[in-house]
Amino acid sequence: MATTERTILALPSVGPDPLTLDRARDAVVGYARGMRWLRFRSPGIPEGRWAQVPAFGWSRFDARPVGENLDADVLIGEGLHGRLDPAGWHAVHDALAALAPRVEALAARADGRPFWELPDEELSVLGEPGTVGALLRGIGEDAGSHAPHVLAALHHRRPDLVPHLTRTTRRTLLPHLEEGDSGVEAVVHRELRVNDVGFAALESAVAAELSGTAPTRLRLHDVLLWLATTLRFAHAEDEGRRLRSSRSSG
Repeated sequence: MATTERTILALPSVGPDPLTLDRARDAVVGYARGMRWLRFRSPGIPEGRWAQVPAFGWSRFDARPVGENLDADVLIGEGLHGRLDPAGWHAVHDALAALAPRVEALAARADGRPFWELPDEELSVLGEPGTVGALLRGIGEDAGSHAPHVLAALHHRRPDLVPHLTRTTRRTLLPHLEEGDSGVEAVVHRELRVNDVGFAALESAVAAELSGTAPTRLRLHDVLLWLATTLRFAHAEDEGRRLRSSRSSG
Protein backbone atom coordinates (compact mmCIF):
# COMPACT_ATOMS: atom_id res chain seq x y z
CA MET A 1 0.00 0.00 0.00
CA ALA A 2 2.86 2.38 0.79
CA THR A 3 4.11 2.16 -2.79
CA THR A 4 0.72 3.05 -4.28
CA GLU A 5 0.32 5.95 -1.85
CA ARG A 6 3.71 7.39 -2.82
CA THR A 7 3.17 7.10 -6.59
CA ILE A 8 1.53 10.26 -7.93
CA LEU A 9 -0.06 10.99 -11.29
CA ALA A 10 -0.05 14.65 -12.35
CA LEU A 11 -2.93 14.91 -14.84
CA PRO A 12 -4.06 18.51 -15.42
CA SER A 13 -6.80 17.33 -17.79
CA VAL A 14 -8.31 15.22 -15.00
CA GLY A 15 -8.07 17.90 -12.32
CA PRO A 16 -5.75 20.30 -10.50
CA ASP A 17 -4.85 17.92 -7.69
CA PRO A 18 -2.31 15.09 -8.04
CA LEU A 19 -3.86 11.64 -8.18
CA THR A 20 -2.36 8.84 -6.09
CA LEU A 21 -1.93 5.46 -7.69
CA ASP A 22 -4.29 3.73 -5.28
CA ARG A 23 -7.11 6.16 -6.14
CA ALA A 24 -6.50 5.78 -9.87
CA ARG A 25 -6.41 1.99 -9.55
CA ASP A 26 -9.65 1.91 -7.55
CA ALA A 27 -11.38 4.16 -10.09
CA VAL A 28 -10.37 1.93 -13.00
CA VAL A 29 -11.34 -1.24 -11.13
CA GLY A 30 -14.68 0.35 -10.27
CA TYR A 31 -15.16 1.22 -13.94
CA ALA A 32 -14.38 -2.36 -14.92
CA ARG A 33 -16.25 -4.27 -12.22
CA GLY A 34 -18.80 -1.85 -10.74
CA MET A 35 -22.49 -2.75 -10.95
CA ARG A 36 -25.72 -0.76 -10.79
CA TRP A 37 -29.35 -1.62 -10.23
CA LEU A 38 -31.74 -1.66 -13.20
CA ARG A 39 -35.48 -2.22 -13.05
CA PHE A 40 -36.89 -3.98 -16.10
CA ARG A 41 -40.14 -5.53 -17.21
CA SER A 42 -40.72 -8.31 -19.74
CA PRO A 43 -43.70 -10.30 -21.05
CA GLY A 44 -42.83 -13.08 -18.61
CA ILE A 45 -42.44 -10.70 -15.67
CA PRO A 46 -44.93 -7.90 -16.33
CA GLU A 47 -44.72 -6.66 -12.74
CA GLY A 48 -41.02 -5.98 -13.24
CA ARG A 49 -38.00 -6.80 -11.11
CA TRP A 50 -34.61 -5.43 -10.18
CA ALA A 51 -31.36 -6.76 -11.61
CA GLN A 52 -27.73 -5.74 -11.31
CA VAL A 53 -25.97 -4.83 -14.54
CA PRO A 54 -22.49 -3.44 -15.29
CA ALA A 55 -22.36 0.24 -14.41
CA PHE A 56 -19.93 1.11 -17.21
CA GLY A 57 -18.86 -0.13 -20.63
CA TRP A 58 -15.91 -2.36 -19.72
CA SER A 59 -17.59 -5.74 -20.33
CA ARG A 60 -19.07 -4.56 -23.63
CA PHE A 61 -15.86 -2.98 -24.90
CA ASP A 62 -12.57 -3.64 -23.12
CA ALA A 63 -13.33 -7.28 -22.40
CA ARG A 64 -14.38 -8.02 -25.99
CA PRO A 65 -11.89 -9.62 -28.42
CA VAL A 66 -10.78 -7.75 -31.52
CA GLY A 67 -13.34 -8.26 -34.28
CA GLU A 68 -12.62 -10.01 -37.55
CA ASN A 69 -14.31 -7.46 -39.83
CA LEU A 70 -15.89 -4.02 -40.01
CA ASP A 71 -19.28 -5.32 -38.87
CA ALA A 72 -17.69 -6.50 -35.63
CA ASP A 73 -15.92 -3.15 -35.27
CA VAL A 74 -19.23 -1.30 -35.47
CA LEU A 75 -20.65 -3.57 -32.76
CA ILE A 76 -17.63 -2.77 -30.57
CA GLY A 77 -18.33 0.94 -30.97
CA GLU A 78 -21.98 0.36 -30.08
CA GLY A 79 -20.93 -1.53 -26.97
CA LEU A 80 -19.33 1.61 -25.58
CA HIS A 81 -21.48 4.39 -27.04
CA GLY A 82 -24.90 2.84 -27.56
CA ARG A 83 -26.98 1.39 -30.37
CA LEU A 84 -27.09 3.10 -33.75
CA ASP A 85 -30.05 3.44 -36.06
CA PRO A 86 -29.61 1.89 -39.54
CA ALA A 87 -28.33 5.13 -41.06
CA GLY A 88 -25.86 5.63 -38.22
CA TRP A 89 -24.68 2.02 -38.44
CA HIS A 90 -23.88 2.40 -42.14
CA ALA A 91 -22.22 5.78 -41.53
CA VAL A 92 -19.84 4.26 -38.96
CA HIS A 93 -19.17 1.24 -41.20
CA ASP A 94 -18.39 3.49 -44.17
CA ALA A 95 -16.19 5.80 -42.08
CA LEU A 96 -14.13 2.88 -40.79
CA ALA A 97 -13.66 1.59 -44.34
CA ALA A 98 -12.67 5.03 -45.65
CA LEU A 99 -10.22 5.66 -42.79
CA ALA A 100 -8.48 2.27 -43.06
CA PRO A 101 -5.65 3.50 -45.35
CA ARG A 102 -4.89 6.39 -42.99
CA VAL A 103 -4.87 4.08 -39.98
CA GLU A 104 -2.37 1.89 -41.82
CA ALA A 105 -0.27 4.98 -42.57
CA LEU A 106 -0.46 5.87 -38.89
CA ALA A 107 0.81 2.45 -37.86
CA ALA A 108 3.59 2.65 -40.42
CA ARG A 109 4.64 6.07 -39.14
CA ALA A 110 4.68 4.84 -35.54
CA ASP A 111 6.84 1.93 -36.67
CA GLY A 112 5.94 -0.35 -33.79
CA ARG A 113 6.23 2.32 -31.08
CA PRO A 114 3.27 2.79 -28.74
CA PHE A 115 1.73 6.23 -28.54
CA TRP A 116 3.43 7.15 -25.26
CA GLU A 117 6.90 6.32 -26.60
CA LEU A 118 6.64 8.53 -29.67
CA PRO A 119 8.94 11.57 -29.67
CA ASP A 120 7.32 14.93 -29.00
CA GLU A 121 7.93 16.00 -32.61
CA GLU A 122 5.32 13.48 -33.76
CA LEU A 123 2.62 15.49 -31.96
CA SER A 124 3.86 18.93 -33.06
CA VAL A 125 2.82 21.02 -36.06
CA LEU A 126 6.52 21.78 -36.63
CA GLY A 127 7.07 18.27 -37.99
CA GLU A 128 4.08 18.16 -40.31
CA PRO A 129 2.94 16.86 -42.71
CA GLY A 130 2.94 13.11 -42.27
CA THR A 131 3.36 12.99 -38.50
CA VAL A 132 1.32 10.84 -36.15
CA GLY A 133 -0.35 13.98 -34.82
CA ALA A 134 -1.37 15.15 -38.28
CA LEU A 135 -2.73 11.72 -39.16
CA LEU A 136 -4.70 11.50 -35.92
CA ARG A 137 -6.11 14.98 -36.44
CA GLY A 138 -7.24 14.05 -39.94
CA ILE A 139 -8.81 10.81 -38.70
CA GLY A 140 -10.74 12.72 -36.04
CA GLU A 141 -11.91 15.36 -38.51
CA ASP A 142 -13.16 12.76 -40.99
CA ALA A 143 -14.68 10.31 -38.51
CA GLY A 144 -18.11 11.75 -39.28
CA SER A 145 -21.17 12.47 -37.21
CA HIS A 146 -20.63 9.35 -35.08
CA ALA A 147 -16.97 10.00 -34.32
CA PRO A 148 -17.03 8.46 -30.81
CA HIS A 149 -18.18 5.12 -32.26
CA VAL A 150 -15.51 5.28 -34.97
CA LEU A 151 -12.68 6.22 -32.60
CA ALA A 152 -13.78 3.58 -30.10
CA ALA A 153 -13.56 0.91 -32.81
CA LEU A 154 -10.16 2.17 -33.98
CA HIS A 155 -8.82 2.28 -30.42
CA HIS A 156 -10.08 -1.25 -29.76
CA ARG A 157 -8.10 -2.46 -32.78
CA ARG A 158 -4.98 -0.45 -31.90
CA PRO A 159 -5.19 0.20 -28.14
CA ASP A 160 -1.57 1.30 -27.90
CA LEU A 161 -1.70 3.84 -30.73
CA VAL A 162 -5.13 5.41 -31.39
CA PRO A 163 -6.53 7.54 -28.54
CA HIS A 164 -10.22 7.18 -27.85
CA LEU A 165 -11.83 10.60 -27.60
CA THR A 166 -15.43 11.72 -27.29
CA ARG A 167 -16.93 15.18 -27.67
CA THR A 168 -16.85 15.54 -23.89
CA THR A 169 -13.24 14.51 -23.35
CA ARG A 170 -12.07 16.42 -26.43
CA ARG A 171 -13.59 19.63 -25.06
CA THR A 172 -11.94 18.94 -21.70
CA LEU A 173 -8.52 18.65 -23.35
CA LEU A 174 -8.82 21.87 -25.39
CA PRO A 175 -7.83 24.29 -22.57
CA HIS A 176 -4.61 22.33 -22.07
CA LEU A 177 -3.32 22.77 -25.63
CA GLU A 178 0.07 24.43 -25.93
CA GLU A 179 1.49 26.40 -28.82
CA GLY A 180 2.65 24.02 -31.53
CA ASP A 181 0.46 21.08 -30.52
CA SER A 182 -0.94 19.22 -33.52
CA GLY A 183 -4.22 18.59 -31.71
CA VAL A 184 -5.72 17.51 -28.41
CA GLU A 185 -3.99 14.15 -28.80
CA ALA A 186 -0.78 16.03 -27.96
CA VAL A 187 -2.17 16.77 -24.50
CA VAL A 188 -2.76 13.06 -23.88
CA HIS A 189 0.74 12.29 -25.17
CA ARG A 190 2.31 14.91 -22.89
CA GLU A 191 0.52 13.63 -19.79
CA LEU A 192 1.51 10.05 -20.56
CA ARG A 193 5.14 11.04 -21.10
CA VAL A 194 5.36 13.15 -17.94
CA ASN A 195 3.78 10.34 -15.90
CA ASP A 196 5.67 7.44 -17.48
CA VAL A 197 6.60 5.81 -14.16
CA GLY A 198 3.15 6.33 -12.69
CA PHE A 199 1.30 4.86 -15.66
CA ALA A 200 3.65 1.89 -15.82
CA ALA A 201 2.79 1.21 -12.18
CA LEU A 202 -0.92 1.74 -12.86
CA GLU A 203 -0.82 -0.73 -15.76
CA SER A 204 0.63 -3.37 -13.47
CA ALA A 205 -1.73 -2.61 -10.58
CA VAL A 206 -4.84 -2.75 -12.78
CA ALA A 207 -3.75 -5.93 -14.57
CA ALA A 208 -3.22 -7.60 -11.18
CA GLU A 209 -6.73 -6.61 -10.06
CA LEU A 210 -8.56 -7.57 -13.26
CA SER A 211 -7.52 -11.19 -13.68
CA GLY A 212 -5.34 -10.98 -16.75
CA THR A 213 -7.08 -8.10 -18.51
CA ALA A 214 -4.35 -5.57 -19.23
CA PRO A 215 -5.57 -2.23 -20.61
CA THR A 216 -2.87 -0.04 -22.07
CA ARG A 217 -1.96 3.22 -20.39
CA LEU A 218 -3.62 5.01 -23.31
CA ARG A 219 -6.95 3.42 -22.34
CA LEU A 220 -6.27 4.03 -18.64
CA HIS A 221 -5.82 7.75 -19.32
CA ASP A 222 -9.06 7.74 -21.31
CA VAL A 223 -10.99 6.06 -18.49
CA LEU A 224 -9.66 8.43 -15.82
CA LEU A 225 -10.37 11.48 -17.99
CA TRP A 226 -13.89 10.32 -18.87
CA LEU A 227 -14.75 9.50 -15.26
CA ALA A 228 -13.56 12.90 -14.06
CA THR A 229 -15.16 14.84 -16.90
CA THR A 230 -18.56 13.18 -16.51
CA LEU A 231 -18.52 13.44 -12.68
CA ARG A 232 -18.44 9.65 -12.26
CA PHE A 233 -14.98 9.40 -10.73
CA ALA A 234 -16.13 9.31 -7.10
CA HIS A 235 -18.67 6.56 -7.81
CA ALA A 236 -16.15 4.41 -9.69
CA GLU A 237 -13.52 4.95 -7.01
CA ASP A 238 -15.94 3.96 -4.24
CA GLU A 239 -16.94 0.85 -6.16
CA GLY A 240 -13.33 -0.15 -6.74
CA ARG A 241 -12.46 0.36 -3.07
CA ARG A 242 -15.52 -1.61 -1.97
CA LEU A 243 -14.71 -4.50 -4.31
CA ARG A 244 -11.10 -4.61 -3.15
CA SER A 245 -12.14 -4.51 0.51
CA SER A 246 -14.73 -7.26 0.09
CA ARG A 247 -12.19 -9.47 -1.65
CA SER A 248 -9.56 -8.98 1.04
CA SER A 249 -12.04 -9.59 3.87
CA GLY A 250 -13.37 -12.70 2.16
